[in-house]
Amino acid sequence: MADGILIYGDSFRSADLRHAVPLGVPDPFLYAEQNGDRHVFSNSMEAARLRELGLFDVHVHEEFGIDELIGEGLPRREIVAQLALRGVASVGIERATVPENFPVWLADRLRADGVELEVDQEHFDERRRAKTEEQLAGMRRAQRAAEAAMDKCRDLLRRSEISGDDLLLDGEPLTVERVKADMSIVFAAHDTTADEYIVAPGAQGAVGHDMGSGAIRPGTPLVVDIFPRDNRSGVYTDMTRTFVVGDVPDDVRDWHRLVKEALDRAISETRPGADTRAIFDGTCEIFEAAGEPTQRTKTPGEPLADGFFHGLGHGVGLEVHEEPGLGLTSDQKLVAGDVVTIEPGLYRSGYGGVRLEDIVLVTEDGAENLTQYPYDLEP
Repeated sequence: MADGILIYGDSFRSADLRHAVPLGVPDPFLYAEQNGDRHVFSNSMEAARLRELGLFDVHVHEEFGIDELIGEGLPRREIVAQLALRGVASVGIERATVPENFPVWLADRLRADGVELEVDQEHFDERRRAKTEEQLAGMRRAQRAAEAAMDKCRDLLRRSEISGDDLLLDGEPLTVERVKADMSIVFAAHDTTADEYIVAPGAQGAVGHDMGSGAIRPGTPLVVDIFPRDNRSGVYTDMTRTFVVGDVPDDVRDWHRLVKEALDRAISETRPGADTRAIFDGTCEIFEAAGEPTQRTKTPGEPLADGFFHGLGHGVGLEVHEEPGLGLTSDQKLVAGDVVTIEPGLYRSGYGGVRLEDIVLVTEDGAENLTQYPYDLEP
């Protein structure tokens, strides 16, 4: 059994490190836990900001002889390794649990120095499931930004005019690129970042995570799936709506009705102790009763391209996809503090699809839907 925790990286790219150190630090550093004590080993540039958090002991590299190591002319990587070895030794860690992305080069040096390391990503996933108040506040900010950006998308769709097979806005074809450009301004105005997101018209909306491109056509579904990150906390949100400008095809309207029914049922079943696979099964039951294929009914060995071909949802936090999962292989129980997406969808390859997605906080006695946005198919 490991008696310590070690994480190495920067807190922009390592969700496990950002959970332990709730501050954006761009350069890699070492974090350690031992016997309830928490330590950060950092360059002097970041020390003041880290100390202001008041969460751990902050040790600067000068304490471990960085100036002497530089004076010896050692390569940079060797200096980093020596500082880490000395830092770990200073807090007495002999056995430690590390996440799966712990650097191999550093693991090799620590093991050669007699430190036993156990890779256990599930341990770190569990640490991150119950969100802190700061993280929940960041998620709520990100969600309001997502809703404002969705408003911008709907506004562009509403203002567009149908001209034959085209949608025109200000006399020009309305494109995914135009919609994304305007939505990105909204994200920035709300102090959020969205490196990429889905605005997928027609057949593109039935292809996994196709981010979408090109013209938006009337009478075809547009899947808008957005997942901005709150810049202050580093926490994501995730939401999806589907729109059709003009005449709505009958099959798309039927899909939308079924998807909304599945969404409502799944949210009503979301509570502490709920089985994640059972919630997924409930959605499959609705779709299968309507004759739609699901992962439960597909032919073994053949990919499923139509119907409900993906999981029902996933955890959201410092990563946009994290534990727990709600899908065919899920085997977890929801706990208070989990934040999960509920995102049923129905699709036909080469044609398009409908997906609705809300983000839901599991509370002590039930669930709170953090999404406050209408489900209208027509914008």
